[in-house]
Amino acid sequence: MVQPKSAYQHLFFDLDHTLWDFDLNAKSTLEDLYEEFGMAKTVTPYFDDFYQKYLYHNETLWNKYHKGLITAEDLKWKRMWRTLLEFKIGHEAMARELSQRFLEILPTKKGLFPYTIEILEYLKNKGYHLHLITNGFEQTQWNKLRTSGLDPYFGEVVTSESSNSVKPQKEIFDFALHKTGAGLSESIMIGDNPDADILGAINAGMDSVFVNHLRIDIQQKPTYAVHHLSELENIF
Repeated sequence: MVQPKSAYQHLFFDLDHTLWDFDLNAKSTLEDLYEEFGMAKTVTPYFDDFYQKYLYHNETLWNKYHKGLITAEDLKWKRMWRTLLEFKIGHEAMARELSQRFLEILPTKKGLFPYTIEILEYLKNKGYHLHLITNGFEQTQWNKLRTSGLDPYFGEVVTSESSNSVKPQKEIFDFALHKTGAGLSESIMIGDNPDADILGAINAGMDSVFVNHLRIDIQQKPTYAVHHLSELENIF
């Protein structure tokens, strides 16, 4: 096996929005739910109205979850509950059923960012140990990995549920280092979220790569920044 060309040995990836195209896959899942539940007649005749309201409440509740203000269970169903309330539908049972179906269908989607498989093959062949640190839910994330064919590339998968902490908290990174046996100086976090991934790595004293798919400006100072996954070859 070829030896890594950098001092890093353990590469910790984020999954959603970094490798697995969450926005693409979530929209496809919501389109399925919109059809399955006949929401064109019961909620709104315009899917995009439903979709935009969902995006707003999903982002709001994820931010609260990242800060430890709500539980994972609250996040799962209340994003649907709040979305339905926008259309004056106070139907908790429907919100919970939508949540359950969303989490069943979402992991069956296979959309990845361009060059995901290629870069993982490249890094694996270079001798790096690849792991995941994700705020996603345990069963959902594993299902995504298996369905999309990503699971063979990763040694350890650390979720917020398994570690009982969330990025950007230092504890989830400490948990990941302990689980993998990785040293801090030989580890680096690779992700798209300025707070969860980059600030989280800074909190843990770990180097980081900001995967800036959207080409946004951020306040945090990552060790490296790339706009496309292929650019990781310039670092590793």
